[in-house]
Amino acid sequence: MPAARPKETLVSDSTFAPLKYPAYRALLGASLVANLGVLVQGVGAGWLMTSLTDDAGMVALVQGSQTLPLAVLSLLGGVLADSFERRSVMLLAQIFMLAMAALLAGLAALQIITPWSLLAFTFAISCGTAIRLPSWQASVGDLVPREHLPQAVMLNGMGFNLMRSVGPAVGGVIVALWGAGAAFTITAVGFAPMLYTLANWRPASLPDPLPREPLGASLRVGLRYASLSTEHLKIMMRGAIFGFGAVSFLALLPLVARDMLQGTASTYGLILGFFGVGAVGAAMSLRRLRERFDTETIVRIAFLCLAVALPLTGLSRSVWLTGVAGMIAGFAWQCSMALFNIAVQLSTPRWVLGRIISVLQVFTFTGMSLGSWLWGEVATRFAVPEALFGAAAVCLLGGLLGLVVRLPEEGRDNLEPHNGAAPPVPALDIDMRSGPIKVQVEYIVPDEKTEAFLELMARRRVIRQRDGALGWSLYRDLAEPERWHESYRAATWAGYLRHLARRTTTDAENYKLLVALLGGDPRAKARRWIERPPDPRQLHARRDETP
Repeated sequence: MPAARPKETLVSDSTFAPLKYPAYRALLGASLVANLGVLVQGVGAGWLMTSLTDDAGMVALVQGSQTLPLAVLSLLGGVLADSFERRSVMLLAQIFMLAMAALLAGLAALQIITPWSLLAFTFAISCGTAIRLPSWQASVGDLVPREHLPQAVMLNGMGFNLMRSVGPAVGGVIVALWGAGAAFTITAVGFAPMLYTLANWRPASLPDPLPREPLGASLRVGLRYASLSTEHLKIMMRGAIFGFGAVSFLALLPLVARDMLQGTASTYGLILGFFGVGAVGAAMSLRRLRERFDTETIVRIAFLCLAVALPLTGLSRSVWLTGVAGMIAGFAWQCSMALFNIAVQLSTPRWVLGRIISVLQVFTFTGMSLGSWLWGEVATRFAVPEALFGAAAVCLLGGLLGLVVRLPEEGRDNLEPHNGAAPPVPALDIDMRSGPIKVQVEYIVPDEKTEAFLELMARRRVIRQRDGALGWSLYRDLAEPERWHESYRAATWAGYLRHLARRTTTDAENYKLLVALLGGDPRAKARRWIERPPDPRQLHARRDETP
């Protein structure tokens, strides 16, 4: 029997509840138009490549050129999303995408485009998407309340796939009637409403008293946070496997339409339209599925659906039967991608959300990029059906992996900032760049409570390091075994204050358990040290303000 969904998990009453928030509604509407343009461009690029070369590998690389930037540049996009105003990041990325789409349209109109230049411009447009996407996805939580966040994520996916059900068919007609250049022009025009909406959006933001974290340090903190979270690693592993197998349908579909179905660009667009219909159906039904089943069960079903849809595509010689396979694949794609995103959004604090979303994208789109290349090579060396059968086997294994590596349930932790204690006031005259800072905390632990203490400190180590602490260690006094010292570092005073500000309400429960374990008052003594202060002889007059 599939697992029932826990009652406490966040499931809002209405799929369309987020649409009552004007800013979200405006951005979603603009993204629909932009997505339509991107999908028309994808159809134009995929079909144009079949006329430029007969190499199946090059045709499959069109899909790879769209997914590879999302694997390579998503981390940078996540760092920018957490370090700068997200609206500005999205605006600049959208301007770049419009410029690349306009240049691609010009080259196509002049008929001087080559297979490699087509891949290069497709790659460039996708680079803009890689920078923009983490900021857009991380902004959703600022546009709607937490209880409506799962619905907002699903609406984003449904909007994209609604366009997928229309855009490819429109793109196929445009390419068939006027050529790929017209499709690329539509792409450039479709980016304009998003530019206008972003330029007029004024998101509410609280001033940050701390200086901006350096990009390199911000990237390291994000990667460390992801690596220390078992739940996040499970999501990312399953996302990579899903992307590796599922991308075969989209990567090989131009060849399926041309060679197996003896069709045209319109046939290719029609099958993609079926794919989009299946994805929209998934978005419409996902709320009810989440009420009935847990996340792991739904994702496992999606893997198994692909394990059926891919062989069906390989065996079919009928447009309508391939369309049915496309609907099944679209349903599976939307369910899995939405649930991976929801799980990350609801299990990640806001301060690091852009980076964790970008890490998920790196895993997922790396899988897609590798899959696009591998299945294209298999199709070249053998045949398209054999490549689809191999991808189906991967999807079957991905579903079975859920028996061992289960996805976590989302929404269990309180990720709001704790704001428990005021930051300390140093007696030395230091600034935000001063450091390194060493922190030492003393605990007196009765011998009979040592084991429980060590269990709590193991969790505390993860909390400290995820929030940016460096070099964490725990020492026991040889002369007085009941005396323990916890020690860690921060690169600068600003880094230490940033570390304190990142503590969530759920993380603070760890300290409460320490208090309860050690008799209500652990009598912990905290000491903060600075290496090579600016002037060791100068003590600040505010010494009496030190807590």
